[in-house]
Amino acid sequence: MTTEQVAKQLVAYCRNNEESKAYEELYSPEITSIEMEEPMKEVQGYEGLTKKGEWWRENFEVHASKVSEPLIADNHFTVRFWMDTTHKPSGQRTQMNELAVYQVRDGKIWREQFFYNTGE
Repeated sequence: MTTEQVAKQLVAYCRNNEESKAYEELYSPEITSIEMEEPMKEVQGYEGLTKKGEWWRENFEVHASKVSEPLIADNHFTVRFWMDTTHKPSGQRTQMNELAVYQVRDGKIWREQFFYNTGE
């Protein structure tokens, strides 16, 4: 797949809450996923993504989300996510914007990095 095809398919999966399909079809087994802070600051491979997804579902309830169209440059693309969530342990509800940058190699996402306000 081209970077544009990967980007458009990822956006479609995210808009339909089908992230597991994205992981199976679009991600490289050597994926590196990087967040701004712990506890899941950097994970490797499908096992790392699985643990990160489990952590997210255990800690956040998503009330609403929006996903932008991708912006593509060579083998990179970016997507803006907006989410309305409740942090389950604290009960705190917040809205956030997140910018995700993806790098594609051999038709698969092999690196993703997320940028958002950490309150610092």
